[in-house]
Amino acid sequence: MPETFMDMDFTLTELDHRSADGIEVFLLWSRNTNRLLVAVADSRSGESFEVHAPAEKALDVFRHPFAYAA
Repeated sequence: MPETFMDMDFTLTELDHRSADGIEVFLLWSRNTNRLLVAVADSRSGESFEVHAPAEKALDVFRHPFAYAA
């Protein structure tokens, strides 16, 4: 069984990406489901998480993923 949404969906398109201080944030769109996803990876700790982003809040989720993950 796949561990993350990103592992399952091979039709993801990267819409935006940013990185700072070892943390990378990706805004992704699935062509199969037409859903948006924000994925965060911390290279220092090795931890990562994903947040589904409603279209009307996608940029806010991208800018503040930790607030939406809580």
